[in-house]
Amino acid sequence: MNNKSQIVSISLIVALGGFLFGFDAGIISGVMTFAGSEFDLTEIQSGWVVSSPSFAAMLSMLFSGRLSDATGRRKLLIIVALLYAVSALFSAMAVSYEMLYIARMIGGFAFGAALVLAPMYIAEISTAENRGKLVSLQQLNIVFGFFAAFLSNYLFNKYNTLDSTFLTDENVWRWMLGVELIPALLYFSLLFFVPKSPRWLYLKGHLSEAKKVFVNIHGSEKGAAEIKRIEENSNSDNHKSNLKIKDLLKPSLRFILTVGLIVGVLQQITGINAVYFYATSIFKQTGIGTDAAFSSGVLLSTISVVFTFVAIYLIDRMGRRPLLLIGTAGIALSLLVCSYGFNQATYKLQQNDIDQFEFLNSNKLNSVVNKVYTNDVDFKNELKAILGTKVFSKNDGAILEAATTINSTLILIGILGFIACFAFSLGPVMWVLLSELFPLKYRGLAIGSIAFVNSFISSVVQLVFPWELSNLGNSLTFFIFGTIAFIGFTIMVRILPETKGKSLEELEKILIK
Repeated sequence: MNNKSQIVSISLIVALGGFLFGFDAGIISGVMTFAGSEFDLTEIQSGWVVSSPSFAAMLSMLFSGRLSDATGRRKLLIIVALLYAVSALFSAMAVSYEMLYIARMIGGFAFGAALVLAPMYIAEISTAENRGKLVSLQQLNIVFGFFAAFLSNYLFNKYNTLDSTFLTDENVWRWMLGVELIPALLYFSLLFFVPKSPRWLYLKGHLSEAKKVFVNIHGSEKGAAEIKRIEENSNSDNHKSNLKIKDLLKPSLRFILTVGLIVGVLQQITGINAVYFYATSIFKQTGIGTDAAFSSGVLLSTISVVFTFVAIYLIDRMGRRPLLLIGTAGIALSLLVCSYGFNQATYKLQQNDIDQFEFLNSNKLNSVVNKVYTNDVDFKNELKAILGTKVFSKNDGAILEAATTINSTLILIGILGFIACFAFSLGPVMWVLLSELFPLKYRGLAIGSIAFVNSFISSVVQLVFPWELSNLGNSLTFFIFGTIAFIGFTIMVRILPETKGKSLEELEKILIK
């Protein structure tokens, strides 16, 4: 295997943690259709099952960078892979709401650490010429994970029929969750074949071992050049000093910390994980039906994969700044298109629609026959009051399909536009930027701290999203996300630096004032 192939292979293995994160995030959108009614969950409980891994991830993100400085990136990633496997197994075996969210929180500890450690590790084995595309492999793995999850959900849902004796509404969600055990064990096995991070070895004073790793993965000439850059770094004598979070507030780090925090917050506050995690539910709101909602999730994840490849191709050519600015502007526009589309929707149940509902006595809905609703909140609340939350939640796809008059194509264009723009900008570029902005001495602590904030925002968005849809409605919810994206775009125009084409050590000299 030549040096180029070797470094790509190593990066792909390390980034498999991203695949597991994407798979877990995508799979839950199909799971909640069944598990929510299985455990008779409230909207807040459903939101907690979905968002609890992100709360756990906050803690692991905060400490994993610093912990990896002490134990090593690879060793911690091996533990992460094991936690993924434990989470998949116990999630599938859950016998209560509490067991389900605790098992998912174990997975949250895993993916929180993986999302911090993978870009850090990949940046530390890369050169300036290929760092952007290699770090972006994590995001590619994430969207491949989403694709695999949506495809898996679609297939499980397809074969969960009334005639099936193997898959039923009571067990199909367990298979959806349990299948994650397979890639988790693969990840665990492959990590034993990757080397320790050479820059971490240098940080620990193992210079000869660091040189050996650099030469093995880059060849003699490039390996020697990377070691020379590290040794010439003006701050190298201070790499071993102890750090505390307050050290990130130094005036010399203020600019890059501000940039990192703004990009880290913006990546999640525009609602990407809410759209991914609740994709099936969102598509049901358009009235396209349950089966179409699952298949639309596959289309959504396919778009993610395609445009992540676009990011990998452009990030070391066009640069980080143009991708972030163009993508964020596109995100704002796409979300506002969704808001407009939902705002134009009307909801009306006719008698012949109601007669086809096999799950209820049609007389229950006499009071709403031919009544036109211009607001999805009013329609859903009245149906919940009549049918009960459990019955409505289990059959909302069929009800909304019958009642909704909406330009579903416009909504689909808006959501897919949002996903496409995110996939070539905030998705991969944030992690590339974070791996580049901070000096080796501060990298683990800084990335972990910003990832903590990133995960906190993600978990809050996921937790309140079902409440927003129920109480604010689809249109206002997407309008809020679109407005936030536009504000983020205007801020980044003013402050965002360009980092392409420079070594980590060169960037330290430029950005640390």
